[in-house]
Amino acid sequence: MQLIVTHPGGAHKDDFLACSLLAHLHRVPIQRREPTDEDLSNPSICVVDVGGVHDPEQNNFDHHQFPRDAPPLCALSLVLQSMGLYEDALSFCAWLRPAEWLDTLGPNETAKLMNIPRSALGELNSPLDITLLNRFAKHTELGPQDALYQVMCMVGEDIVDYLKSLRERLDFLAQHGQYWTIETDGEPIEALFLEKSDAIAEDPSFGVYAFIESEGKEDEVHALVYPDRRGDGYGLTRYNDSPRLDFSKIESHDDVRFAHKRGFVAKVTTTDPAKLKQLLKDAIVENER
Repeated sequence: MQLIVTHPGGAHKDDFLACSLLAHLHRVPIQRREPTDEDLSNPSICVVDVGGVHDPEQNNFDHHQFPRDAPPLCALSLVLQSMGLYEDALSFCAWLRPAEWLDTLGPNETAKLMNIPRSALGELNSPLDITLLNRFAKHTELGPQDALYQVMCMVGEDIVDYLKSLRERLDFLAQHGQYWTIETDGEPIEALFLEKSDAIAEDPSFGVYAFIESEGKEDEVHALVYPDRRGDGYGLTRYNDSPRLDFSKIESHDDVRFAHKRGFVAKVTTTDPAKLKQLLKDAIVENER
């Protein structure tokens, strides 16, 4: 790869992020100008969000020529597709779909789809968005020696690392996660249990919410039981702040090292599954039993 070309003028989130991914991958200069026919026919030049051509084999990633009723794919979507990361990004990056809508459908339709007031879109912008996009728009060329280019590479790297590490974690959880059913006098409590493993020791809870959602169990699970990275025991926490559990109820238990007064989390010293299940049972809110 020799070069990344994107449009001049105002910069938007989709072209900025698409170029960030490509800069991270290829570490080649970015030029903000109209592409030539030679650019479009040269596969060693990435043409992004301009040029009227979508041809991943030629590294052309424009969406503006798509028909009005086409799915709302932007340049960022097309680059993610070419990297094999789009489906995971769409599932696990909550910001991607609104970014697609905003770029392809405009702010009014995006606000309707998000079920928020039109004014909320502007209120959600931060100085980070404004500064990065404004600075990007002012450049005609950026290279690895430029501070903004280095920031873009960091952004691209973090997106790629997050998606790849998340996919690895989801595959791990599919093999090693256990669903526990804690019987009660009423509806049972469901918990996801993770055994201790060096593979998840650094961040045991990473990917757990995404895994439960990918399994379609977000309306069934009430609690998470995962290794405590600060000790030898386990953490117990409410999933999606389920009202059926209050861990402050078990704060005086011998195996409990800490229980938050608001009841949403506890840290325990035991690693015995039978004791962990009993602690979950003891934390059930009485009127839910």
